[in-house]
Amino acid sequence: MKDFNPKIVIAVFSILVGILLASQIKMNIQMVTPVTIESIKRLELEVKALRNDIDDLKSNIEEKERYLGLIENANYGDSNIIDVLEDEKEKNMMLAGYKSVEGPGIEIVMFDNINSDELSFDFNDGIIHDVDMQNILNDLRVAGAEAISINGERVLAFSDIKCAGPVIRVNGRSLGTPFIISAIGDPKLLMAAISAPGTYSDMLTRVYGIGIQPYMKDKLIIPAYSGDFTFVYAKTVQ
Repeated sequence: MKDFNPKIVIAVFSILVGILLASQIKMNIQMVTPVTIESIKRLELEVKALRNDIDDLKSNIEEKERYLGLIENANYGDSNIIDVLEDEKEKNMMLAGYKSVEGPGIEIVMFDNINSDELSFDFNDGIIHDVDMQNILNDLRVAGAEAISINGERVLAFSDIKCAGPVIRVNGRSLGTPFIISAIGDPKLLMAAISAPGTYSDMLTRVYGIGIQPYMKDKLIIPAYSGDFTFVYAKTVQ
């Protein structure tokens, strides 16, 4: 049996220790994520956004608590509670269309094709129909119209627009040409929804010869809805 050589043992042991130390150092390096200026800025933006959301929620909670406090707390007096309820009533009536409103917008004058002899198709194609009016109103709503009327008749979400021979019935009232549509909103956006190439009104003018003349207005007055609407089948969920 050969003599035991301690140098070989020491060499093997040193190699093993070196491997273990290298592995440990590598693991520690992988666990540490480098911090950069970009990551710090990104975290700051996320924190700022979260703080803004928290502030908005706090403001909303404070507003609701103030409103509930005015109603529930008798120390404020009956007159203040009535004022709060009146403000809510006015706001809801305005949103529902039961209040006259004013503001900037556009006024559109629409009339049938006066040169109907030039049409090579059905005479009815040169007449304004209810579907034409509906499409014009939809384009105005998409462009941000906040209030609309036709010949002084307020148009709401549940307003009926139907053809009735040479006239159009709006909210049960017969209206004849020329139709004057008033819409309150951003005048530039509303004008683009009517006069831009490719819009429905542009097609009516180019293809069917329907007269459409829009005008920007600094001030329009749109009357309140004068009818009455009652729910017959819909009921509040208990």
